[in-house]
Amino acid sequence: MASESYKTAPDTTTSWEKEETRPPVAPPRQPPQSRASAAYFALVDVVLRFLLFASALAAVLVMVTSKQTEIVPIPIYPFQAPASAKFNHSPAFIYFVAALSAVGFYSIISGLFSLFALLRPGSFPKVVSHFLIFDVLFLGVVAAATGTAGGVAYIGLKGNSHTGWRKICNIYDEFCRHIGASIAVSLVASILLALLVLFSISSLSKKIPR
Repeated sequence: MASESYKTAPDTTTSWEKEETRPPVAPPRQPPQSRASAAYFALVDVVLRFLLFASALAAVLVMVTSKQTEIVPIPIYPFQAPASAKFNHSPAFIYFVAALSAVGFYSIISGLFSLFALLRPGSFPKVVSHFLIFDVLFLGVVAAATGTAGGVAYIGLKGNSHTGWRKICNIYDEFCRHIGASIAVSLVASILLALLVLFSISSLSKKIPR
């Protein structure tokens, strides 16, 4: 019969031609709730990094302006001579200024990237993953600088009778106030860095599939 003798022509279309004819698949769009969450995390990150820059800058400025000159006794009794106290007389305070200056410079760079992530919330997880390691590194640097400067400042305030180190804050009171205020502000910078680390870990954990 004619219906039985009819045969369909073989399909000669290659696999790559079939792939080309398929309609393009649109990439999965981020849900509005996820985009809003990313924008919120980016905004908080920008604010924390701005506060970090302000605290680092304040700590450096207060430290480098710590200078006081007083008339003190000299070994040739009963003569006296003027003597100055400056931050660069102590290696611990020099390290403190260098560490906080580096943190301030880092906070500017990371803050600009966070601002870019705020404008494009989808890129925020990548930005956070890159800066998390540096946040932890600078947290250790600032904590070490704060502890070192605090130890020297405590000796200047109380002295050490066992080693014969005399206190100087009873003479250079203004200088010691500057040192104490600078160390207190650097402690705030350490807390801000710790918050940034915890905040970054929290924001990255939101991206882990449950």
